[in-house]
Amino acid sequence: MSLSDIKTRIAKACDAAGRNVDDVQLLAVSKVQPLDRVEAVLQEGHRLFGENRVQEAAGKWPDFQKTYPEAKVHLIGPLQSNKARQAMELFEAIHSVDRPKLATALARLAQELGHCPDLFIQVNTGEEPQKAGILPREADGFIAECRALDLPIKGLMCIPPVEETPSLHFALLAKIAKRNDLAGLSMGMSSDFEQAIALGATHIRVGSAIFGDRVAPEA
Repeated sequence: MSLSDIKTRIAKACDAAGRNVDDVQLLAVSKVQPLDRVEAVLQEGHRLFGENRVQEAAGKWPDFQKTYPEAKVHLIGPLQSNKARQAMELFEAIHSVDRPKLATALARLAQELGHCPDLFIQVNTGEEPQKAGILPREADGFIAECRALDLPIKGLMCIPPVEETPSLHFALLAKIAKRNDLAGLSMGMSSDFEQAIALGATHIRVGSAIFGDRVAPEA
């Protein structure tokens, strides 16, 4: 698999769903990938990437952006409140707003800094106790709370349970987004992004299918 293969699959999925391919953004998930692999994808012309950890992103993207200033990075992993300031400087968008404490911290920093990345609220569609995200039944209230804080909420994000049919979770996320007048849907990964596109995904997150298997960091 390669970047061009993934783009071909995205185009076919959009065509099958009657959607414009320009309405689906591909986040190349570069977490725990060797720098030479990330560089190769940048050299192919791709400019939108996803990272899971603030510290890892801070260690590589400022340098990459010196050479590729148009490259954009989104945070797709959990965000600790004490890393919020750094995240707001690093990322064009944060896909993992998942609790009131974090929303309050982001709102305070947005006032202080005078800017804020685009934000997506993470919904724990499978109600998994080990997974981050607001519960579906609490999503409407939390969206309203974030809007009251004047946060730029652009959409919702989910990571379906691995043992369940992902399309059920994508449909649930789309339903919550629609009733809250949110256009953005960050959903779908290497194994299921075609299903996500069929159900309205605007941002898909693909890593191993572009870069190859992840390389574990040295201990």
